Amino acid sequence: MANWRAQAEALRAEMVERRRDLHRHPELAFQEVRTAGIVAKTLSDLGLEVQTGVGRTGVVGLLEGGQPGPVVMVRCDMDALPIDEENDVPYRSQQPGRMHACGHDGHTAVALAVARLFAERRESLHGAVKFAFQPAEEIGQGAAAMVADGALEGPRPDVCYGLHSWNDLPHGQVSVTPGPFMAGADALRIVVRGRGSHAAMPHQSADPVVAAAALVLALQTVVSRSLSPLETAVVSVTQLQAGTALNVIPEQAALAGTIRTFKPEVRALVVERVQAASAAAAAALGCQADAAVEPLTPPVVNDTALAERLLERFRQTAPDLEYVVGLQTMAAEDVSVFLDRVPGVFFFVGSADQARGLAYGHHHPRFDFNEDALVTGAALLAEAVASHVLPA
Repeated sequence: MANWRAQAEALRAEMVERRRDLHRHPELAFQEVRTAGIVAKTLSDLGLEVQTGVGRTGVVGLLEGGQPGPVVMVRCDMDALPIDEENDVPYRSQQPGRMHACGHDGHTAVALAVARLFAERRESLHGAVKFAFQPAEEIGQGAAAMVADGALEGPRPDVCYGLHSWNDLPHGQVSVTPGPFMAGADALRIVVRGRGSHAAMPHQSADPVVAAAALVLALQTVVSRSLSPLETAVVSVTQLQAGTALNVIPEQAALAGTIRTFKPEVRALVVERVQAASAAAAAALGCQADAAVEPLTPPVVNDTALAERLLERFRQTAPDLEYVVGLQTMAAEDVSVFLDRVPGVFFFVGSADQARGLAYGHHHPRFDFNEDALVTGAALLAEAVASHVLPA
């Protein structure tokens, strides 16, 4: 690790400059044209075989080693969020309503640095390193689009690694979790249909607004009164829309939100109870509710043996870092689509710096992070790859 950290440190200025350039020019899901162009040119200049347009705006780069061996995939996301940035920094977003508020600009800079490190060692590599720069992680569609376009073929990876800078952890901490790590996500949409009337004559209506309000409260009991306290799930209503005039009780109301779970049996129970609670709450007020649950991403489940192996290697080569083992989060990540098909590990690199005010959470308009995490991330990711393609 000391060697990889030194090598990553030598690329600090390059990573910071690239990350800040990408931060100034954020691109939303499936619109990452400029970002993909930078990635493709950089990989091509390093001598990698490059494919563009994989999953619409994704890029795949293949680095063939000088000797036979396994194929290791490095997965990186590239897209930004529809947020107006509130940071007053020289690299502030130049695109109104768009912001890198989750660290994907840093992930891209880190993965390109790792590509450089291994391109310089091409002849020593036992096997190949395949880089997948993925679009549309924020809407949970990019990984599936890349897989559908053959990102896991020609050649097929034997193992997959990825990382995420994480502002819930301070820089200097790293989280590696064997087994279930990040929750699976479902989109929840409910339409409540009633009977409209004049707002002054509510007795003539079957009010879908009141039914929707009752339903929001009813859904809060699905987890607390349906699951064992030892199980984990989240049901959050994030949107409630109804009506067009203040003196009209509308015909219908619409709710939307998300369901997060780790286990298939827990998901099945939560979906069943959400649908039952929706129907019951609406019927009690003379309305009808249709609840639809759409799968978005499966849970992120790290390969246990690989995660334990990686954690041991990190501890041996980077003993100065603090390792958080067993952390789980209800946040979702569509790297799970890759890890469902290829054994691998996704890990967090702490990136918060409370003393410098760099501790706002992901998806916040003032999100930013300690750029030392770029060096740490590049060194750790290089260590993970090297453990397969640079035998001791």
